[in-house]
Amino acid sequence: MAGTDPQVEKFLQALVEELVIPVSRYEQAETSYKSLGDWFHRPESSVRNFGPAVYVQGSFRLGTAIRPINDTEEYDIDSVCELRTLTKSDLTQFDLKQLLGQEIKAYHDAKGMTKPVREGRRCWVLSYANGAQFHMDVVPALPNGVEQKLLLERAHFDPKWADSAIAITDRDVPTYRLRSDIWPRSNPKGYGEWFRSRMASILLRQKQLLVESLRRQGITASIEKLPDYRVHTPLQAAVMLLKRHRDNMFASEPDVKPISVIITTLAGHSYGEQDTIAGALYSILEGMDRYIRHDGTKYIIPNPTDPFENFADKWEREPRKAEAFFRWLEQARQDFARVARATTLQSMNEAVGVRMGTALSERAVRRVGGSSGGLLRAASAAPAGAVPTFGNAPRVPTTPKGFA
Repeated sequence: MAGTDPQVEKFLQALVEELVIPVSRYEQAETSYKSLGDWFHRPESSVRNFGPAVYVQGSFRLGTAIRPINDTEEYDIDSVCELRTLTKSDLTQFDLKQLLGQEIKAYHDAKGMTKPVREGRRCWVLSYANGAQFHMDVVPALPNGVEQKLLLERAHFDPKWADSAIAITDRDVPTYRLRSDIWPRSNPKGYGEWFRSRMASILLRQKQLLVESLRRQGITASIEKLPDYRVHTPLQAAVMLLKRHRDNMFASEPDVKPISVIITTLAGHSYGEQDTIAGALYSILEGMDRYIRHDGTKYIIPNPTDPFENFADKWEREPRKAEAFFRWLEQARQDFARVARATTLQSMNEAVGVRMGTALSERAVRRVGGSSGGLLRAASAAPAGAVPTFGNAPRVPTTPKGFA
């Protein structure tokens, strides 16, 4: 039956292996934000007494980072610096951003970094040397867990993820220079935990298998100490494939390109704990638009950790973004359905080569053709339920998983 051929799974695995960033990149990101955290805690630091905590967010936190399309692009490492003993009543957003900015600029100078520190709308940007091929966005933040939990409870939403919520700076909001309780909100740790919860059982199984493999090689390892980024679940793999497909499809239309957090959120909701990449991918493509609501005026894709935040808020003002998303989804369904129906590696390559990248897809074909095991272990057949149909039946919006 189409979609159950183990060679389809091997081809998808090979595509993912071509997208996976080296472990050294994750280690490099970890080293970079820990180094900045150490700087904030040095004796001379002006923020040392405010409990600075630096941590990564975004795709590096979720394990869905992918290689840049070409060598001229940089890895974007998104991080947060949270001053844990300060509150919104202590200073303005502007004050917080300048306070962190002074320390970040001092770090830049002390480390002999040549590219200037740049100020973004919400963050400071540290650009590393050309050979490093990455930059780090540092978002200033304050704790906001107590306020967020009260906000959600009053509205009868589940506050499960609220404890790690933060307040962040945004120079475009009216209250940026005012002492106010009204700050932009975020919760990267909570979002990361939500995403992890959608794949928790298979993540544990994969880490167990890797630990056993390492031990057989005489390498000491434990599940507790093994970083999540050492394995990739079918959910993470599917998100990576969809992000690259999106990147190439909108290479000439970057202003309407569907944003990663929308793809990741809808994928997380649609994933049904499949244990193959094919099963996960086709389940996600079949179901992800079921988690987009429309209230008669606008599209709504709520943040799983903060239902008051609508990830599709720009779609109302810029309808082209909504059109682009649904156009991309239909194209992804067509392309990966062709992969599922394909009977040869070459026909799989032809199905997605244009939008996955011809060179990348051809490398995946060679990887499968020359595989004798290793990373491309034999895949079990995808369940019958994974066979893509992608019909045009009308969608009935449902409540996304993880909401009250």
